[in-house]
Amino acid sequence: MFWGGGILVSRIYNYTEGKYQNINNTKIAIVVDGKVEDEIPARGLYKTKVKCSSGTTGNWDYNEWDLKLNNITEETKCNLEFTSNLTPEEYSELLEAGVNKRRNTYRGRDITDLYTSGKLYTQISNCSFDDIYVGDYIKTNKNNHEVTWLIADLNNYLYSGDQSLTTCHATIIPATPLYDAPMNTESTTGIVNNIPEGKPGYGKGAYVGSYMWNVTLPNVLDDYITPVFDNHVIQTRNLLANGLDTNRSNQFGANWGASSGWDWYDSKLDLMSEVNVYGSTVWSSSGYDIGIDNRQYAIFKLKPEFINSYGTTRFHYWLKAVADSASVAYVSDSGTANARSASYFTGVRPRFLID
Repeated sequence: MFWGGGILVSRIYNYTEGKYQNINNTKIAIVVDGKVEDEIPARGLYKTKVKCSSGTTGNWDYNEWDLKLNNITEETKCNLEFTSNLTPEEYSELLEAGVNKRRNTYRGRDITDLYTSGKLYTQISNCSFDDIYVGDYIKTNKNNHEVTWLIADLNNYLYSGDQSLTTCHATIIPATPLYDAPMNTESTTGIVNNIPEGKPGYGKGAYVGSYMWNVTLPNVLDDYITPVFDNHVIQTRNLLANGLDTNRSNQFGANWGASSGWDWYDSKLDLMSEVNVYGSTVWSSSGYDIGIDNRQYAIFKLKPEFINSYGTTRFHYWLKAVADSASVAYVSDSGTANARSASYFTGVRPRFLID
């Protein structure tokens, strides 16, 4: 399909040599490497020229691989020429322009069919994101868990990490929290004795030392996410807070305790930071709480109501930032940025990346 003056026009696959095929008052000729063809070629490294008569203008959308026309008249004729001399670098630049458009456009369409067919992964892995926009969603039911998954952002972690992430990706969050759980089973954000020995955060403090990171999130990954997205969940390198000084002044200057160290960890699933959600810190005790999660997700910029609601449902959920030695940042169901005791049962709304 292609767009003409705001009207969706059928693609033309039946060009008769020496004539223009007339469809919806538009006559199109297709030429590929100097040869008249009856089909638009499959996606590839083609430079494309669009020449139209009667004041009609057009351009080729490399992301959607479609023709877009403006000011179509009954006399319009267009020559669509493809030439095999586009470099991979030029192609990447053209695709990047489209990715930026999708990152800055909320659409909110059900793309479960793309997930079911596997086209979702193709469009992510080839970095085109052809039919994927921020706010689009996927509905799944695996292990008796009915979940709506939202496209929160696109390529927003590109080139981050101590081992640079070079894979094109979509950042995914559940539309609503998966369930309620405590950050820790004790009222502390420090070292918790009931973390099983052998877990990455055993003997650590802050986020990495939490029961949430060591036990709850791995269970969520196994029970909710891997059955749905399988090996398309990307393992990344994340800089995470792993120390807590109970006498350290937090950002408010109070000696209530604060995160005091960090390190790089392999991670497939994490809670969001305050910056991911609000675009700034509020209760985060120190810079150690943020790491590479220092950018607001496009979905919250474009649809801020999604911070604490989806449809008519309001909810609360944990963020990964320590507020002080006993409290952790969270989003309240009223929409306020807040903090509460680590032992409270609060929503689990993690983020992960797929390719």
